[in-house]
Amino acid sequence: MIRLEQFTKEDFKKLIDWIDTETLLTHWSGSLFRFPLNEDSLAWYIEDTNDLKNSEAFVYKAVDTDTGETVGHISLGGISVKNLSARVSRVLVGNNLHRKAGICQQMVKAVLKIGFDELHLHRISLGVYTNNPAAIRCYERCGFITEGVNRDILKHKGEWWSMIEMSMLEEEWRLSAS
Repeated sequence: MIRLEQFTKEDFKKLIDWIDTETLLTHWSGSLFRFPLNEDSLAWYIEDTNDLKNSEAFVYKAVDTDTGETVGHISLGGISVKNLSARVSRVLVGNNLHRKAGICQQMVKAVLKIGFDELHLHRISLGVYTNNPAAIRCYERCGFITEGVNRDILKHKGEWWSMIEMSMLEEEWRLSAS
């Protein structure tokens, strides 16, 4: 099992070590960061985050409850108080040994619980590149519904990537969580 904890400066090195290729960085963050990832850009990334009353973004590390080891990263951002909505982003299972172990689903479900139960959101969305089938399967297993595809949204190393838009509504969460 995992638990989500606030991602802090002490966690920068592990995330930097995990993201060891430009392609992985692009899958993780789109065009938000440049390769190689560095501490200065991560310092900006966590500014003004993780305050339940005031933040528009929550940035977490996923910690294995048995070992205490950090095994992943996830964020919930773009929070709209008016529209009761947010967006899951920057999901990463850190070590290849942890992939296919259900860590991604546990992280996503934990962040959905925060969004729907603590922040009382109505809608949570995400975008996932079409060339990332493992992530797509994870989000579908968590109950996300495909809304559409943004075609050729990002150009990476001369190749166009398209993005699937997915979402979950509060009532869908309630049904899946019961």
